[in-house]
Amino acid sequence: MIERVRKTRILAVTTLESADHAEPLARALYAGGITGMELTLRTSAGLESIRRIKLACPDMLVGAGTVLNEQQVAAVHGSGADFAVAPGFNPAVVKAAQDAGLCFAPGVCTPSDIECALALGCRLLKFFPCEPSGGLPYLTSIAAPYLHLGVQFLPLGGIHPGNARSYLASPIIAALGGSWLAPIERMKSGDWESICGFAAEARQLVNLS
Repeated sequence: MIERVRKTRILAVTTLESADHAEPLARALYAGGITGMELTLRTSAGLESIRRIKLACPDMLVGAGTVLNEQQVAAVHGSGADFAVAPGFNPAVVKAAQDAGLCFAPGVCTPSDIECALALGCRLLKFFPCEPSGGLPYLTSIAAPYLHLGVQFLPLGGIHPGNARSYLASPIIAALGGSWLAPIERMKSGDWESICGFAAEARQLVNLS
């Protein structure tokens, strides 16, 4: 799964208020060159959106975000999601995901977080909140003692087109979380063409890195 995530390089991160937006959003992103998404479970549309995207766009790598408890792990696994992530590290949630056979990236922000995640066998870790915590220089520093163990990171929080290339150039980054790719107001207005354009611009950043 780490290799599949690495191939995407940028994951579009969004919260859908309506599952009716799921399929056109996925198609717009994919047409622009973005082949991975993270849909948060902050609304009731999250799980149904994952189901619809996996049916309509089977080549899209789809993950669930903000997975905070064991019940959500079971629901995410049942939705057909390829992976799941959390903002923090909860060993009970990690173990539930492992028992279900669901690839799970817990959130980390300190060396202690990283060590706890590694102790449970996690090698793909979400670094959150990225920029407020010190960005790539901070992540590079705290990750250094563990890189020989094959750990890779998904940074999210404060990343935008102006700083994305520096993250993409780092060998410790599996992929970026891009929340700028699918603005809520664009989805509400059905402006899928603009979202496709944002995706194409992001893919260009990948090509240049």
